[in-house]
Amino acid sequence: MAGKFVISKGNDGKSYFVLKAGNGEVILQSQGYSSQSACENGIESVRKNSQDEGRFEKKTAKDGRFYFGLNATNGQQIGKSQMYKSESGRNNGISSVARNAPDAKVVEE
Repeated sequence: MAGKFVISKGNDGKSYFVLKAGNGEVILQSQGYSSQSACENGIESVRKNSQDEGRFEKKTAKDGRFYFGLNATNGQQIGKSQMYKSESGRNNGISSVARNAPDAKVVEE
């Protein structure tokens, strides 16, 4: 089963997207966008930048859990992962984004 981008409206009126893997797990979530078209541009940026390993920023939270951010060419973060218990889990999440993003369909909730 292929991954998908799911666009939704937040309580703040902004548009958000998440990238879900084929198993339904959220593997990347966006910031809030002021418009639907800006959100769709963010999705296209994820498709493009997820294919460059150097765009992923591996991080460790204060509580010791692991996560990553995906950055655009201008250095701005376009997506952030969930928290992982291990570095290998985080690395698998990065691989999943790279594998799923290019061909993921876009749906609205």
